[in-house]
Amino acid sequence: MEIKTAIVGASGYTGVELIKILLNHPHFKIKGLFGSEGKERIENIYPFFKGVFEAEIEKTDIDKLKKFDLVFLAVPHKTAMNYVKELYGYTKIVDFSADYRLNQKNYEDYYCPHIDIKNLENSVYGLPEIFREYIKKSLLVANPGCYPTATILALYPFLEYIERDVFVDAKSGVSGAGKKLSENTHFVKDNENFFAYNPIKHRHSIEIAEKTGLNVTFVPQLLPITRGMQISIYVKLKKDIEPIEILKNFYKNEKFIRIFDKPVEIKQVVGTHYCDIFAMKNNNMLFINSVIDNLLRGASSQAVANANLMFGFEEDLALPKIAYVP
Repeated sequence: MEIKTAIVGASGYTGVELIKILLNHPHFKIKGLFGSEGKERIENIYPFFKGVFEAEIEKTDIDKLKKFDLVFLAVPHKTAMNYVKELYGYTKIVDFSADYRLNQKNYEDYYCPHIDIKNLENSVYGLPEIFREYIKKSLLVANPGCYPTATILALYPFLEYIERDVFVDAKSGVSGAGKKLSENTHFVKDNENFFAYNPIKHRHSIEIAEKTGLNVTFVPQLLPITRGMQISIYVKLKKDIEPIEILKNFYKNEKFIRIFDKPVEIKQVVGTHYCDIFAMKNNNMLFINSVIDNLLRGASSQAVANANLMFGFEEDLALPKIAYVP
């Protein structure tokens, strides 16, 4: 079976990772690359595609996109809803932005007025381990953010055992900020440096809070590395538990959640779809530690996992399993 597939936002970091995965997918065939400007070639922007995958990036055209079986929207927040409003019902959509992840109030408090409120009700939050059965029936999946993915997967098994107030210490590689240059992503700023940015007020805090029902204090920090993400969570327990036992039982049937009996490391997941988790307690305090590849499990490979479910394929089809580095 060939699924005619389009990528909007193909030249961004997540778009490129998506291309890499889809080139090895037996069913999702890339038949169109689109961007805001068009008239570029993917192999000119990223020379490593030369001789492997060469294609022009066209200017985004809604009428053309309606003819595809599957559309990945790897576009910025506040942008995707302009496309989804016109595309919904014509094709299946996986949206990388925040435009369909939140309820209307939370979205508008942290982003902007929403222009496609109707489809907020039609979207499904694309975290397969938690919402798999809903994803299978959906035409529109809101791919979670990278910080929320790593945090929610770490927290979810413990929701009935913990107090409502939780502190999330989150550290990400620079690629999480996207391709567009800013003061915080300048080499001179990041090299041999480590700092928090937008603490407590970061917009991913509301995504974590909405999906878990917790009061979240969220502090993101930028690591001087290209990719990878580590989450450290601190929260009080309501009852005595064995954290590793809880994790293993909750995720016993999940292929891409690995439970460790020691703190987890970014290197072991970079280049993969895995989320690795560790937890331990100190009296009534619980420490939870998780790592993911922010561009893959936090974006592109998760998008493919969601698309696999939407089309009735095995969830792990074409998902990367081997880390880049030893």
